[in-house]
Amino acid sequence: MITVTEATATAGALKRLSDEGVSIWLDDLSRKRIASGNLAELVGAGSVVGVTTNPSIFQAAIGSGEGYEEQLADLAVRGVTVDEAVRMMTTADVRAAADILRPLYEATGGRDGRVSIEVDPRLAHDTRATVAEAKQLAWLVDRPNVMIKIPATEAGLPAITAVLAEGISVNVTLIFSLERYRQVMDAYLAGLEQAAAKGLDLSAIHSVASFFVSRVDSEIDKRLTVLGTGEALALKGRAALANARLAYEAYEEVFSGGRWQALAGAKANKQRPLWASTGVKDPAYKDTLYVDELVAPGTVNTMPEATLDAVADHGEITGDTVTGGYAQARADLAAVERLGISYDEVVRLLEDEGVRKFETAWQDLLDAVAKALDSKGVNAE
Repeated sequence: MITVTEATATAGALKRLSDEGVSIWLDDLSRKRIASGNLAELVGAGSVVGVTTNPSIFQAAIGSGEGYEEQLADLAVRGVTVDEAVRMMTTADVRAAADILRPLYEATGGRDGRVSIEVDPRLAHDTRATVAEAKQLAWLVDRPNVMIKIPATEAGLPAITAVLAEGISVNVTLIFSLERYRQVMDAYLAGLEQAAAKGLDLSAIHSVASFFVSRVDSEIDKRLTVLGTGEALALKGRAALANARLAYEAYEEVFSGGRWQALAGAKANKQRPLWASTGVKDPAYKDTLYVDELVAPGTVNTMPEATLDAVADHGEITGDTVTGGYAQARADLAAVERLGISYDEVVRLLEDEGVRKFETAWQDLLDAVAKALDSKGVNAE
C-alpha cells in the first residue's frame, strides 16, 4: 500500500490531474486498508478524494478473512444467514470509509468524498428488487456521502430513475456503449425531474456514470489480433479511448441542452462521467494509458492501487486529452467496423460478461463467508 510519505513525494502527476478537473477515486476497499490508516493517509495526502467498490473488490477483501475475524465470530453466534453476514460486513466497511471521507464531502459540497457500494449483482435484471435493495443499502450505511451503484442494464435504467427520485445519490456502473450511456443520462434527468416534483433539494443529489474503458480494448484487440493485417494491428489500443472520448462528447451535449438548463436552474448537479476499468490489461501498453489519455474537466477516474502508484510515479498529465479528439475517435471506431468487428455486438457482450463476472464474484464471496461462519461452529445457512 502507498504510505503518506510516498504519496506526498510523488504527488506531482496526481496533483496535475486534480488541477485539470479530474477527481481521483480509489477503486478498492478493505477492512485492513481502513484499520491500518492507509485510506486516511491517501486522503490526507490530497490525491484520493473518493472510493469505489464492487463485488470483486469485496470478494478479494472479505475472502481473505483479514480484519473480519471478530465480526464473523459475532455474526456466527447470532446465527445470521450468509446474505445478511455479507451485507453487514460490506456496509460496515463502506460506513467507516464514508466517515473518513466525510470532511472532503463537506468541503466540496458533496461533489467528492464519496464511497460507492453496489446492489446485489444477482438483481441486475430485476427493476423492483434493485430499487428496494438500493434503498435498503442507503438506509444501512446511513451516511450522506454514500453512492449506491446500479448497473446500466435495461432493468437498471428505470431503477436508476426511481432511486434518484427518492433523493439517493447513484453511481451507475457497467456502461460500455454510447447508446446505453445516453439512456443513462436520460434516466438521470428523469430522476431529477421526479425528485423536483416531490419538492426535494436537487443540490443534494449527485451521480456519476461509470463508463468502462480497458475491457473494450481487451475484446476488440483480441479480434484485431485474429485478423492480423497491418491495418487491424494498427488499430489495437485505440477503440477504448475513442469510445470514452465520444462518451464525453455526448456528456457535453446533454448537459448543455434545454432539458438540463431547467434543472440547473434548480441547482441540480451534472452527472459526471467516471472512467472505470482503468487498469491496463495488455502489458504492451503503458500502465497509465487510460489516465494520461482521458484527462477532461468534470470527470472522475477511479483507479486500482497499481494504477494510482503508476500515475504518481510516471504519469504524463499534459492537459485535456479528450475534447480535441472527437473526429479521430469517430474515425477509429469506423475503421474497426469496416474490418467486420461489430461495435454493437462487442458492447452487448461486455455488458453481459460484466454482470456475470460480478455475479460470480458475489457467489464466491457468499461461499467464502459461509465457510467462515461454519468454521465458527454455527451453521448459518
